[in-house]
Formats: sequence, C-alpha cells, structure tokens
Amino acid sequence: MVKLDRIYTRGGDGGQTSLSDGTRVEKYSARMHAQGDTDEANAAIGLALLYLEPGDMFDSLRRVQNDLFDLGADISRPGDDPADGNLRIQASQVVRLEAEIDGANDGLQPLKSFVLRGGSPAAAHLHFACTVTRRAERNFSALAAAEPVNSQAGIYLNRLSDLLFVLARRANNDGATDILWQPGLTAQG
Repeated sequence: MVKLDRIYTRGGDGGQTSLSDGTRVEKYSARMHAQGDTDEANAAIGLALLYLEPGDMFDSLRRVQNDLFDLGADISRPGDDPADGNLRIQASQVVRLEAEIDGANDGLQPLKSFVLRGGSPAAAHLHFACTVTRRAERNFSALAAAEPVNSQAGIYLNRLSDLLFVLARRANNDGATDILWQPGLTAQG
C-alpha cells in the first residue's frame, strides 16, 4: 500500500524525478511524457464521470481509472516482462476492456460517417478523454521505440481509446444524437 506522509520532497527541483526503481530521469524524458499523459487521461475520465450516473458506464470508467494507476506504476518501472513480479498491465485487463467495448457497442446506431467530438456533456468529455488517451498511446509508443516496455500497456491504451469512443457514442443516446462529419460542408462557400 502507498503511504504518503509528505507531498513535497524537493527531489525534483533540479528537473529530474525518480522512477519506482530509484533511477533518476529528466522530467522531459519519453518515460515521463508517457507517464504524464496517462495521468492526464485519468483526470479527463474523472471529468467525464461528473456527467454520468452510477451504473455500467460509470463503474467501467472507475475500473479504468484504477487500471491507469496500474499503468502508471508499469511505466514508472523500467522493464518489459508482465510476469516480473512488479505491478504491470496484464493481458486479462486488455481482455476485460475488449469485452466492455463489445458490450457497449451492442445496440449503437451503425456509423455512416466519422463522428465529430461533442454532443451531450458526458459525450464531449468522453471524446476528450479519448483524444488524451490517444496522445498517451502515441507517447507510450515513442517510449517503446527507445526502451523495453510491457507491450500489454500499449495495447491497453489502444483499447481504452476505443472504449472511450464507444462510451461517448452511448452517451449520445446510443449514437442517435452523434454529430456526424459532413465532408466538404463549407468548402463551396
């Protein structure tokens, strides 16, 4: 269990921070970009939760927020083995997301165009969380290109952006009030 007696440590005052294994890295490192974006995705989901009632969607997103702390712990400890005894994203967490995506997608209006980011307040916040998660995935991919990482963490982020997109459509009356892209709408003046 985590115990925080003091919030400030002064350890990062010089532009470096400590990973969970004690390694010091620059705050602008690829690892810290991936870590920060994961934290921001968690906060964006927290904002979306303000517009949702307790129930399936709400409960799913609370599990995701917890998973994102697991993901943060994973990113914070260098290594690529999900079975190394450290807290890492596991394939079972990805499988759970896939099942939630499939369940949330059932009954949605079929897509006939791309969906503009918006609609109801809940949908707009879920779309925003989706875009933040996609950035987290991009920065995680940059980290993966430079250092060994747990591949399940990147897969998790990819599935999470899909889940958030589908849940945004659910929050738009099961897709009935999605705002659809109209190609070239204003091109002809």
